[in-house]
Amino acid sequence: MKLRTKRIALVLAVIVLLTLPTAVRRVEEYLYPCKYPDVVAAYASAYDLDPLLIYTFIRTESGFDPMAESEVGARGLMQMTEDTFEWIKTKIAPEEDLTFEDLYDPDCAVRFGAYYLRLCLGRYGGDVATAAAAYHSGWGTVDSLLNHEDYQGDGKTLPSFPYSRMNHYVEKILQGYERYTELYGSSI
Repeated sequence: MKLRTKRIALVLAVIVLLTLPTAVRRVEEYLYPCKYPDVVAAYASAYDLDPLLIYTFIRTESGFDPMAESEVGARGLMQMTEDTFEWIKTKIAPEEDLTFEDLYDPDCAVRFGAYYLRLCLGRYGGDVATAAAAYHSGWGTVDSLLNHEDYQGDGKTLPSFPYSRMNHYVEKILQGYERYTELYGSSI
């Protein structure tokens, strides 16, 4: 009986070891989802962005909740304020009958958020960390830091992030993007 129990335990251990990587992968995909794939793919292509970076921002900003609203009134998947929405609307949708309410629609939220992310990356030399700081805290804050002697660096990217909320946000973006890249690589 002891030998049989040991064999059963060994077989169960082998089964667990063989299925564990798949289970871990499923948990990681649950924690780092790729929701709204058609919308993300369309605007990643339109604005020449890595879709994994868009997923990272959506996960960080709203946790993929299209109805998300922050304490400062930012809305939608990519958490945009009304002022930023109105400014971007003049750039990409001046003739469209869109309102701030439309940011609750995933297509509109990703369209506007991805466009803004592209602008941030372009403004700050493609540096994801500095673009994330600008997406979170605004161009004025980042530009002001770049003009400060302690943070000038190369004049386009911040070597560090002095405000705790900004620093925390940038770290979340960088870690999330790294994890998305490890999980999905170029498969998206």
